[in-house]
Amino acid sequence: MQTREFDLCTATYGTARRHPYDIVLLPWGATEPHNLHLPYLTDCILSHDIAVDAARRAFEEHGVRCMVMPPVTMGSQNPGQRDLCFCIHSRYDTQRAILTDIVASLHHQGFRRLVIVNGHGGNNFKNMLRDLSTTYPDFFIACGEWFKMAPAADYFDQPGDHADEIETSVMMHYHPELVSLNEAGPGEGHGFKIDALRQGKVWMPRNWSYASPVDTGIGNPSLSTAEKGRRFAAAVAAGYAGFLCQFAHVEQQQELYE
Repeated sequence: MQTREFDLCTATYGTARRHPYDIVLLPWGATEPHNLHLPYLTDCILSHDIAVDAARRAFEEHGVRCMVMPPVTMGSQNPGQRDLCFCIHSRYDTQRAILTDIVASLHHQGFRRLVIVNGHGGNNFKNMLRDLSTTYPDFFIACGEWFKMAPAADYFDQPGDHADEIETSVMMHYHPELVSLNEAGPGEGHGFKIDALRQGKVWMPRNWSYASPVDTGIGNPSLSTAEKGRRFAAAVAAGYAGFLCQFAHVEQQQELYE
C-alpha cells in the first residue's frame, strides 16, 4: 500500500480531503550531531518513518486511518551541545508555541486526537499537554518516545543512549544510504560521579562536552545491523498500531479509565 494517504510529506490535498482521519501523528525530533556516522536529522527521520509504518499498520490491521505530519526539527539540547556546529537548541517556549499553533489549527479543522511520536530524549511535552488540555478539553493529546514502545534489550546487544546500536540499526533499515558506519566513533559516554545523579534519583542536564567529548555519541554503534533495525522497527510499529486502535475509539475522558 502506498503511504501517500498517511504521510503529509508526500500527500496531496486531493488525497487528504477524500478520507476521514481518526488520529494525527506528529513526529518530533531535533537538529543535532549523531556521532560521526548518522545525519543531523536522525531523530526527525526515525520518528517520521516509525510513525508512517505505524499508520500503515493501524489501517491495514484495525481500519484506523492516521495522517503523519512532517517532523518538527526543533529539539531541546543539553549544555555543551549548543557549542557543536549547526546544533540548534529550541527553548521550551519555542516548542510550546509550535505545538500550540499545530493543535489550534488541527482543532479548528475538526480533529480531536493527536499523538506526538518523539524521537529526541531531550524533549519533554508533559507540561505543554497539561496546559493544552485546559484550553482544548475535547482534544485528546498523547505523547511518547518511539524507542520505548518495545524492549530494546530484546533486540540489541548493547543498546545505548544516543547514536547507538538502536538508532544506527533502525536507520540502516530505513535509509542505509545515510549511514557511514565505517566513520563512526566508539560512542564512549561518561556518566555522573555523584550517586544520586547517576541513579536518576536527582536530575540535572548533562553537559555534552563532558558526557561525550569525542564524537557526540553515547553507546557503541559497531554492532548495528539493518536486520536488528527491521525487527525492532516492526515491533515498535506494531505496538503503536495497537495503541492507535484503542485511542481512536475513545470518545469521552472517562473511557480512558478502568
